[in-house]
Amino acid sequence: MQNEAQTTSLVEVKQMVQSITKQQGISTVAFVGCGASMSELYPAKYFLEQEAHSLRTALLTANEFNYARPNFADESAVVVVASLGGTTKEPIEATKNAHDWGCTVVAVTHNPDAKLTEAADYVLVHSFFTSYATKAAKTKVVLEFSSEMLNAVEGYDNYDAIQTAFAGIDDVINEGVKSVTPAAKEFAQEYKDDQLIYTISSGATFGTAYSTANFLFMEMQWIASPVIHSGEYFHGPFEMTNNGTPYLLFMNDGKTRHLDARVLEFLQRFEARFTVIDAKDYGLDSVCAPTVIDYFNPLIITGVMRVYAEELAKARNHPLTKRQYMWKLENY
Repeated sequence: MQNEAQTTSLVEVKQMVQSITKQQGISTVAFVGCGASMSELYPAKYFLEQEAHSLRTALLTANEFNYARPNFADESAVVVVASLGGTTKEPIEATKNAHDWGCTVVAVTHNPDAKLTEAADYVLVHSFFTSYATKAAKTKVVLEFSSEMLNAVEGYDNYDAIQTAFAGIDDVINEGVKSVTPAAKEFAQEYKDDQLIYTISSGATFGTAYSTANFLFMEMQWIASPVIHSGEYFHGPFEMTNNGTPYLLFMNDGKTRHLDARVLEFLQRFEARFTVIDAKDYGLDSVCAPTVIDYFNPLIITGVMRVYAEELAKARNHPLTKRQYMWKLENY
């Protein structure tokens, strides 16, 4: 287990936001990253889309931000750039560009001394290695930052409820994962020989589905995995559903649960092979009020899915760290 740097506390996040919002005219909070880091920013973007009245938001992959500067990227924008170790070249370039364009730049990393932070005005430091809850720590700290920004810029009616959820979510995740190993082992045995797994979800958890498909499956296990939004499943992709087709469905507790449940009913009807990871099974509502629960589904599912991924890697004799290109090629 690696040593962790001192993480940014909620008090420090509040102080950071107070400093940022002293300047007038903040109109946009944009999120920039690559790979898993970009997907882990998705819940904060989704939160602002759902809750903000006037504050704009966007989520961009770093090199598109670098080569196709959006018009919002000026002194009226706060740009949040994430990279786990802070060494990925595209996000590093994005922090420099955002700084040069006059944006307020917030770097998000578990390494406060990384190159990512050099051109940043502020740094959000998160943990990653100490528990299953910390696998979602990047998502959590950026969501904390976003809720503080929203409250400071235009007010947020459910501010107290989201504070309660932040205080309790890590315990819910770490307690929840204690019970999942048998189901994760069963999943691993069922899917270990598959070369294709469809991954489906909705709401804030669509980012987790994207991350699971692209990184846990394709990058780390070399299993092809199209990612499908539950709301889009019936508008084309459901034609691929046949007896034995493998699916992984993340079900949300909250507003978009109906979308996920509709997919589940169809998978059952046509006898697909499917596994469901359901946020409702882990007591999320014990700390999350209905007004904010949507934004915490991806945190619990991230923790639980990590156990599933570890068991799949064991069953396939394919470690999560195994790569054929990443870290092995100088130029790509």
